[in-house]
Amino acid sequence: MEKEMATVRAGTRGEALRFLETEGVTVVELDYEAGWQDAIELGRLAQKTGIRVEYRGQENISVQSPAALIAGLLRPKLTFRQRNLYCQFELSELPTVELEGLEAKATKLGDYILAGRLMREEDATWME
Repeated sequence: MEKEMATVRAGTRGEALRFLETEGVTVVELDYEAGWQDAIELGRLAQKTGIRVEYRGQENISVQSPAALIAGLLRPKLTFRQRNLYCQFELSELPTVELEGLEAKATKLGDYILAGRLMREEDATWME
């Protein structure tokens, strides 16, 4: 029987250290501001137990509709990562004033609204 790979997201260094001692964890994703600084050291510690440590500063999200974009930006942001929001619809479907407001909100969160055709890889999808 093959063991299932468990990926966990650590929001702090302390949480990452706890995950390194948790049975069944195979990947720890560092999702906090200083995560890039801790990645090498924690990676060395993790190698002893066969766990992989990863740090990514951004994630790519496929946004399926204007409603999904609005809803996604209204939800609390649960990641430190910059989100690239690739809109799989024509941005011209949104009134200019509304689009400008959404872009301002995204920028405040550290995110970017982009045309869907620019997307190369997808980490998540926002749907209505």
